[in-house]
Amino acid sequence: MTSLDIRRIGGRIGAEVTGADLTDPGDFAVVNSALLEHKAVIFRGADLDDAGQIAFASRFGALTQAHPTVPSVDGQPNVLPVDGEEGIRSNQWHTDVTFVRTPPKVSTLRALVVPPYGGNTLIANAAAGYRDLPAELREFADRLWAVHTNDYDYVLPRTNTTKAAEYREVFTATRYKTGHPVVRVHPESGERGLFIGGFAQRIVGLSGTESRDILRILQAYVTRPENILRVVWNPGDLVAFDNRITQHYAPDDYGDQPRRLHRVTVAGNAPAGVDGKESYVIEGDEARHYTPAAA
Repeated sequence: MTSLDIRRIGGRIGAEVTGADLTDPGDFAVVNSALLEHKAVIFRGADLDDAGQIAFASRFGALTQAHPTVPSVDGQPNVLPVDGEEGIRSNQWHTDVTFVRTPPKVSTLRALVVPPYGGNTLIANAAAGYRDLPAELREFADRLWAVHTNDYDYVLPRTNTTKAAEYREVFTATRYKTGHPVVRVHPESGERGLFIGGFAQRIVGLSGTESRDILRILQAYVTRPENILRVVWNPGDLVAFDNRITQHYAPDDYGDQPRRLHRVTVAGNAPAGVDGKESYVIEGDEARHYTPAAA
């Protein structure tokens, strides 16, 4: 018997899970349902190692490699180090790896080292952002497609160092461009969400200036304060979020203090829009080395 409890912690996103036995199929089914409902779930003091995080993430499905271009943790091909030490920080709103045709289904983050202040992670509910749109904007967005790419200043560091320049070179070693629907229909819940974020750089058929204006308007609805969960990390905490219908942001507000997390992601399918049309490759490849979902 377990004492599983799921406590809602945000008005529109987020729940904290306690007492779950993640080796129990019944408990995991409840956790999965909570993830679909709340978009992000937190396990305080989970205290897993890499093997435990991999085992947990694997319950959601087949895993991706750590990243299409960035190296994994040594000896752990599924684990991506998220380390702010070199000044390369994800302080832009984004959904993980949307520059490939089949972005991850679920992302898991585990805190190893956290700074004494700052270093939180913000997670936004993209379905709530879509629902907040006026009807006229929803109808407009339903018809739009966006080009997502890894070749933009997301990977520019806050400090100009040799290591940072090398990181950018690795991050863009293969340049990916993919066409995704601006409104994605969730394959399990059927919810519609704004599938944009930092990797979305242009609206198909529109100029760069027009694209920036439209994306800025739509993005503002996703990141309204009421749609955001702030995760204040403690070492050992584990968070899972539905990468199909959320965005996240790591504020660069902790100076030179160390911050290290490990990320493991679950392979996803090609997003589909309101009309059922699926995402397509514009440049690069299917990233089959990264995700078995693309095979």
